[in-house]
Amino acid sequence: MSSARRHPTTAWSDQLTGPDPDAARTEASGSVLAGFRIAVTSDRRSADLVDAFVRRGAEVIHAPAVRIAPVDEDEILIGDTRAVIESKPDIVIVTTAYGFRRWIECADAAGLGEDLARALDRARIIVRGPKARGAVRAAGHDDDGIADDERTASTVTLAIEAGVLGKRVAVQLHGHEDIEQLERLRSAGASVLTVAPYRWVRPTDEGRLGRLVMAVASREVDVVTFTSAPAVDGLVSAAAQLGMDGVLLDAMRCGVTAAAVGPVTAAPLLDAGIEPIVPDRFRMGALIRSVVEHLTLNGVAQVDTALGPLVVHGRVVTFAGETVTLARGPRAMLAALMAEPGAVCTRERLLDELPEAENEHALDMAVSRLRAALPDRQLVQTVVRRGYRLNV
Repeated sequence: MSSARRHPTTAWSDQLTGPDPDAARTEASGSVLAGFRIAVTSDRRSADLVDAFVRRGAEVIHAPAVRIAPVDEDEILIGDTRAVIESKPDIVIVTTAYGFRRWIECADAAGLGEDLARALDRARIIVRGPKARGAVRAAGHDDDGIADDERTASTVTLAIEAGVLGKRVAVQLHGHEDIEQLERLRSAGASVLTVAPYRWVRPTDEGRLGRLVMAVASREVDVVTFTSAPAVDGLVSAAAQLGMDGVLLDAMRCGVTAAAVGPVTAAPLLDAGIEPIVPDRFRMGALIRSVVEHLTLNGVAQVDTALGPLVVHGRVVTFAGETVTLARGPRAMLAALMAEPGAVCTRERLLDELPEAENEHALDMAVSRLRAALPDRQLVQTVVRRGYRLNV
């Protein structure tokens, strides 16, 4: 039982898990993301994410796609906590540090803190990863197993391998029910209770979210970040209310990069045919680093043209000592021309880069706007009856 190994309530999480090494690597400020625009859809810890991108020079559009229900208003959580206490669970599965801390906070606020602590003391606690372990130990408890890959499926496997037949198993959910994993426990003979320390609800400012939807759908952002799977659904649902879900998904399939903090968050994107970037470590610091690496590898370039060096950093173009900022359409066209400097970029290819250009006349107008926006119109040359090329 956990009571034999109960820890004092000190900062155990820092001692056990330490700081996020990826977060340490992303502290440097500067203008590495100058010229890029990033959409942030998260609610919890959104300020950390926004500040990290802004410090690096990015323009950030932020609107929570979903928000977490206030704990002091969550009667469902209080009722679930009473049910767990009364059931005296044999096994408790803890999936997230944040969720576990909110659970303890809610129990304390409702006068159930000591009863919940006793229930946890008598149970075997299995945790999904080091952060969850740190939260459990910070609350004065210990665990009997940890999933090294930080996946709920692996955590449930640990419980089943230890034996759940005829046992009462309480599962702390992380925002939504993982029906498949709960069914695995029931099929193995467990009596399953669930507790959801945080529940996703609709955002309070839907007008703000609508503006973010329009920015993504019109490809006016370079990256849109997600830190929870419900945020993906929330964004698509908001787009559907505006009649823009189709164009939103098309934009994230081509033109706007989706970035997910981990595989659970990435799942609904993959289901929609969107290939997100996902860091190897499922941490916010790692997500920031992955976004920085993606943008600097794919959005920064220099070409030595016949007229001098042309430097592109996101939507900012520098040439002959002059700096201009391009709109999305001209920037997409310039990127296509710079992909193979000097080679002819066909009209068909350029039309693919500009979904709003419905015909070749519209394409010619778009090329004209690109030339007008550049410091020197001669940077883009026309190749009669074939297309356009960069003047190198």
